[in-house]
Amino acid sequence: MKQNVLKLFITGRTGRSLEAVRNLRALYTRFFHEDYDLVVIDVLEDPGQAETERILATPTLIRRTPSGSRRIIGDLSDSSRVMRLLGAQENTESSPEERK
Repeated sequence: MKQNVLKLFITGRTGRSLEAVRNLRALYTRFFHEDYDLVVIDVLEDPGQAETERILATPTLIRRTPSGSRRIIGDLSDSSRVMRLLGAQENTESSPEERK
C-alpha cells in the first residue's frame, strides 16, 4: 500500500455521489495513480469509517500524505480547483501522443 491515499466518502448511489466518483477517477487516472491509493467509501455501508474521519457532508475527499491531510467537499467537478486544493500541479503541456 502506498503512503499517499485519496479517500472519497459518498452517500449511496446518488447523482452527486456518482459524479464525484467519476470526476475523481478521471483525475486519479491522469495525475495520481502512480503516487496514491484511491479508496471510495459509501457512508451508508461503512458508517464507522465516516465517524472515525468525522465526515459531516458528502461527497468529501480526503488526501492523506505523510506530511498531513486535506479535505475537499463537493462533486469535484472543477478539476483546476481540486488540483490546486490538493497541492498538485496540473500538467498543461500535452504529451507526445496528444500532439499527433
